[in-house]
Amino acid sequence: MDKSKVLSSWVSLYTHDLLNWALQRVSVIAVAEDLVQDTFLSAYGAYQTFENRSSPKSWLIAILNRKIIDHYRKEAKMKFVNVEGSEENISILMTNTLFKQNESWVNNESGKNWDSDEHLLDNDDFNKVMAACMDDLPAKWKYIVSSKYIDDKNTSSICQEMEITQSNYWQIVHRAKLLLKVCIEKYWK
Repeated sequence: MDKSKVLSSWVSLYTHDLLNWALQRVSVIAVAEDLVQDTFLSAYGAYQTFENRSSPKSWLIAILNRKIIDHYRKEAKMKFVNVEGSEENISILMTNTLFKQNESWVNNESGKNWDSDEHLLDNDDFNKVMAACMDDLPAKWKYIVSSKYIDDKNTSSICQEMEITQSNYWQIVHRAKLLLKVCIEKYWK
């Protein structure tokens, strides 16, 4: 079968699944659509390398995953200064909201007892707040946390994908978890 016809059928068959996959990872529909489009363009260019060892959908998702990683790498390397979201301001936020002047922990102001919430992921309200808090993380942090806790990737593969050291990875995970905790305590009532 002709390459153009095959890829045209793949576009019809897999666009919806690829778009959902990308949207879960980038949370912005326009970015997800661009990534899926880039995936199909790359698949067209690399069609001769497809050896039918996996399903076309798996092959396309593998290409899409590389596009998502490239997207986050590019975003992380941009010298864009966002005053509210800069890492310096995030560190100040964590210092001011999580620690007192004497460096002791600030008490949990929400009154939530985290140990008693066994089925939080079954709670739709909690999931909405968690998704909103994840979206507020810096893009690189969101990708790393999603890769670790949603996609269940191992640390070394995440570090390799993001081109970071393991100590940088653990620092990002720690800071992201602290910010998520602050956000959830603030908005989940």
